[in-house]
Amino acid sequence: QVQLVESGGGSVQAGGSLRLSCVVPGYTYSRRCLAWFRQAPGKEREGVAVIYTGGSSRYYADSVKGRLTISQDSAKNTVYLQMNSLEPEDTGMYYCADRPLAYESLCRIEGLDFSNWGQGTQVTVSS
Repeated sequence: QVQLVESGGGSVQAGGSLRLSCVVPGYTYSRRCLAWFRQAPGKEREGVAVIYTGGSSRYYADSVKGRLTISQDSAKNTVYLQMNSLEPEDTGMYYCADRPLAYESLCRIEGLDFSNWGQGTQVTVSS
């Protein structure tokens, strides 16, 4: 099973920024759909952004559009989630997850089962 490793979480005040990182083992980096999820206390897990490794497509949940940006550095086998203008509602555990996927057009937030998950990194936004 692929081991994903997240980092970059922390505590910030509202309006601040954080950048999360997710390292994907090199031998598995190509042709995968990689997503960031988050789960706030007492709430269901929510997919916030996806990217196709080596591709250009990105999709975001409506709740984060314009504030969160997913990107990748293929040379480092790393996917990032840049989070700006953070709000207390963004507080939660953030996980990266991925799965092999043959076609970039199928890489979406909804309707996919992700087989590999990281341990998560905590983000806390105070008002």
